[in-house]
Amino acid sequence: MSWGDPPSPQLLPSTCLDRDRLGQQLLNAIFIGSIYALFAVGYTLVFGVLDILNLAHSAVFMFGAAITYSLVINHGQSFWVACAIGIAASALMGLVIEHVCLRPLRRRSAPPIAALISTIGLALIIVAAIEQGQPGAFLSWIWVDGANSVSFPPGTIPNPTWHVAGLTIEASKMAIIPISVALMLVLGYVIRYTQVGRALRAVAENPRAARLMGLDVDRMISLTLVISSALGGLAGILFGVALGDISPYIGRDNVEIRGLAVIVLGGMGSIPGAVVGGYLLGLIEVAALVVLGSNARAGVAFAALFLMLVLRPQGLFGAELREKI
Repeated sequence: MSWGDPPSPQLLPSTCLDRDRLGQQLLNAIFIGSIYALFAVGYTLVFGVLDILNLAHSAVFMFGAAITYSLVINHGQSFWVACAIGIAASALMGLVIEHVCLRPLRRRSAPPIAALISTIGLALIIVAAIEQGQPGAFLSWIWVDGANSVSFPPGTIPNPTWHVAGLTIEASKMAIIPISVALMLVLGYVIRYTQVGRALRAVAENPRAARLMGLDVDRMISLTLVISSALGGLAGILFGVALGDISPYIGRDNVEIRGLAVIVLGGMGSIPGAVVGGYLLGLIEVAALVVLGSNARAGVAFAALFLMLVLRPQGLFGAELREKI
């Protein structure tokens, strides 16, 4: 199933909606928005600390889902063990991004565009490596389905469905909402109220001053990439479980541009903005699907990105942009 198609039978094309269908659409918007928000929080965390866009984040989204699927299907692990390993592997991928793509350029005082291009290159390498996965190939322990889209078999996790007040509620989808919200609240608390969070904010404000104060700036940046990538990998796992679509391209095709749209909507570097932007984009997309049909969804993220850049470049929660001299 592609993300351009309705993610569930309850996402219905445009008609005159009754109250039940409207409620179903709102549930779908919250579910989709939770995926967007969780992914975008990792995006905006790195931007807030490093002032660069990590465009390998979409590849980490895919990587977490692929690792988890492979451990369940090809290695016989339980889903929960596989999920934990998938998140840990995604976090380690964050260290790879830092040590391969970002730190060497930072030490050479390279411009931000260099880091942007470097992360794009790593994302392409990760996707190409996964899509070449075949039985007996070098990376067959990670992925053996090539460029194909696969899904977890029924029964991988309990997924009861309830019909309440005219709404169809699937457990796997509804569980994503509290999981995403809880993780984003915990991250917001850590960043705002803990010693680690204060250190990260100091590095984001002025790395040189933070270093003079005795902070290990490189360590803080590595921690940022680890947290960001763990969240991205988890978002990919939740996406694969709920929507039944795991392939080398799920990050590129489904969340990369939408993640950018979310952090622009909410404000670059703002975690609350990423959360609000994720749910806002989910509502906008579902509204476009209802009113205009499924073909309109593909352009909604681009339209939201364009309008926000024109009307309010700093986003809903971002500080007013000022030129640095």
